[in-house]
Amino acid sequence: MEKGFVHIICGGGRGKTSLALGQGISAASEGKSVMIIQFLKQKQADEIGFIRRLEPEIKVFRFEKSDKSFDELSDEEKKEEIQNLKNGVNFARKILVTEECDVLILDEILGLLEHGIVSAEEIRSLLEANGGNLEVILTGIYQARELWDMADRVTDIETKKQN
Repeated sequence: MEKGFVHIICGGGRGKTSLALGQGISAASEGKSVMIIQFLKQKQADEIGFIRRLEPEIKVFRFEKSDKSFDELSDEEKKEEIQNLKNGVNFARKILVTEECDVLILDEILGLLEHGIVSAEEIRSLLEANGGNLEVILTGIYQARELWDMADRVTDIETKKQN
């Protein structure tokens, strides 16, 4: 069985999503199909609108319902959003198992690990569901060092200077 490529893009610096999106655009320009699932991203109309203009070559999915940041939600709202986020993880598993695309970008999925919404074992299991040769890109501020052994590439983005 072929092994897919796993790239973790993490760190406190800016540009993680942009780097992942750039890789997705590059893959789409080569005729590959690309899917993005966004987690823990506030609905930013400009960013989402721009990415959606890349459809159908790059398909974008969001499972969160709230316009607010996860940290701003009440406990009851968080409970509902956690279920929505887990639905997004299950959708990612389905994509990996059925090989519905060539590149799967799981934008801010590492934040689910940091918030305790999913465990490292759940993300490991998700990555192991890659039945083919899909490229999977995981992003998030959280470094998720506990997953680095599963990655073919880790890019840790750090801001050195900011005016």
